[in-house]
Amino acid sequence: MSIYVGNLSFEVTQDDLSQVFAEYGTVKRVQLPNDRETGRPRGFGFVEMETEAEEAAAIEALDGAEWMGRDLKVNKAKPREERKPSSGSWGNNRNTSRRY
Repeated sequence: MSIYVGNLSFEVTQDDLSQVFAEYGTVKRVQLPNDRETGRPRGFGFVEMETEAEEAAAIEALDGAEWMGRDLKVNKAKPREERKPSSGSWGNNRNTSRRY
């Protein structure tokens, strides 16, 4: 299981997040997704810890805590939902009613 960490400063690094969560146990992995188009951080991340007890302690202590000027949102991560293919076709969305 992993922990969702939201409302992160865009300046946060994986090392920063790992250090904060290490106070509550062994951090196995930290993931900070970047935006596909801009390459900038998206303002949230995921942390995996060694045990569920460590995860619970970190969630309890850090949810709502102020860090780097922001109030953190920390909870158990929900499983990723599979995306269904869209019914529209990309690139063929021309408006044929336009007159040029």
